[in-house]
Amino acid sequence: MVTELTKGNWNATVDSDGIVFVDFWAAWCGPCRRFAPIFEAVAARNPDIVFGKVDTEAERELAGAFRITSIPTLVAIRDGIVLFAQPGALSEAALDDLVAKVRAADMAEIRRHVTGRPAVR
Repeated sequence: MVTELTKGNWNATVDSDGIVFVDFWAAWCGPCRRFAPIFEAVAARNPDIVFGKVDTEAERELAGAFRITSIPTLVAIRDGIVLFAQPGALSEAALDDLVAKVRAADMAEIRRHVTGRPAVR
């Protein structure tokens, strides 16, 4: 299932523990429309992950906060930390690979790197 993300539900969705993939898109964007079924298919295979879409036309503030200048742009967030952000549509295989990499990420090490402090064990 793919969730529509807005300013109203962004923090509750993205700032919590877990994995969130965000597709920044617009209805007029051809590559966005071609990427949509790929995003939806991968979302269907990963029901434990939140897959959300941000309409950059309707949610200009969110798009601005992420400095979105090209769409589609895919962002992967885990436990409130952005692990991946890249413009351009991915193939289904590439998105599946990215999901696996985000799942396998050593979040203790990432937190230590981001904060400069050892992770609590």
